[in-house]
Amino acid sequence: MELISNNFKNNDTIPAGLAFGRPYPENHVTLSDNRNPHLSWINIPEAARSLALICHDPDVPSKGDDVNQEGREIPSDLPRVDFYHWLLANIPVTTREISEGAFSDKITVRGKTDTSPIEGARQGINNFTDWFAGDEKMEGLYHGYDGPCPPWNDSIVHHYIFTLYALDSELNLPEHFNGQQLLQAMEGHIIDQTNITGVYSLNPDHPA
Repeated sequence: MELISNNFKNNDTIPAGLAFGRPYPENHVTLSDNRNPHLSWINIPEAARSLALICHDPDVPSKGDDVNQEGREIPSDLPRVDFYHWLLANIPVTTREISEGAFSDKITVRGKTDTSPIEGARQGINNFTDWFAGDEKMEGLYHGYDGPCPPWNDSIVHHYIFTLYALDSELNLPEHFNGQQLLQAMEGHIIDQTNITGVYSLNPDHPA
């Protein structure tokens, strides 16, 4: 299997138009176009019965004390955790491509629904659901794709790993499933997998 994007090559910088936030000199960051990237894939195993796609950032600070704080920088040795940006399950094996902007072409305040432009596929909730919890203007269920928006004062560049899984069955998932629930549902069903990684930073002192 091979996963390909027309928007960036493996380990290259993700274009700002695919991000949730872009650099902005006055306030460090401003909202961006939030378009999902183009993705296509080849060499799907004949035994596959469905596909799943996950995008996650493994570089998110495990503590928020220094996040986006003036005069402070998040240290590189701080332990990091996963942040899920896109969960897509039960993609038909006949699907070979996702067009740029097909799943997201703007920031949707309070989150998008789980509606998928690919018939039969299901979208889970990403971690912006947790990030905006308690925010009166932004809280909601953020289904589908929402792009990079790392802390503007992080000392490390963030990696966004898009992983495609070939599975031996469709998955039975709960409503509003999250990243851990999707990973658990895939256990024992993965035939093959492949990934492509893009990098992104909002810190001008540590550019991607």
